[in-house]
Amino acid sequence: MKDSEKLRALIPHWIDHNHEHAAEYLKWAEKAGEGAEKIKEAARALDKVNWSLKQALDDLGGLLEHSPHDLHRHGHHHHHDDVHQHGHDHSHHDG
Repeated sequence: MKDSEKLRALIPHWIDHNHEHAAEYLKWAEKAGEGAEKIKEAARALDKVNWSLKQALDDLGGLLEHSPHDLHRHGHHHHHDDVHQHGHDHSHHDG
């Protein structure tokens, strides 16, 4: 598989994953008190990241035909703990 094809498969996952994080940030912002605005700012920053990723995906040729991702729905229902530790495997077990 060419790198461009890998990216066309990876980018939708990254976008979905960022949507999940942004939603989590907004949920916690409601509980944050003094830090709420900065947490909301972080969620907005992820929206900007996703816009750039979507542009990159378009430049690469768009979604792969067999991609399970639909960029119009948010998330693909993989679960993480409330405190997400990066660096671990993000394997999906879609059934």
